[in-house]
Amino acid sequence: MKSKIQYKDEPMGELRAVRDFLPPPEDLVFEEDTVKVTIGLSRSSVEFFKREARLHHTAYQKMIRRLLDLYASRYESEEAPTAESRRRR
Repeated sequence: MKSKIQYKDEPMGELRAVRDFLPPPEDLVFEEDTVKVTIGLSRSSVEFFKREARLHHTAYQKMIRRLLDLYASRYESEEAPTAESRRRR
């Protein structure tokens, strides 16, 4: 049996606000415009995504697609560092 959490009236330390990063519900209902591709991936990468997908009850292909989407959107944005600025690091 789990023990019930007991809250105490004491200082919590230094706190900071966290930016709201969750999309509104209407942004979650959409048809993705997808394109079928054939790509060769390393066995170790595919095995990693398959393991993680099983743990999170999802399809490994969706995880790979989401990773690629995040990568592409990061480097498409104006805020993203340019290739030149990344080389200077």
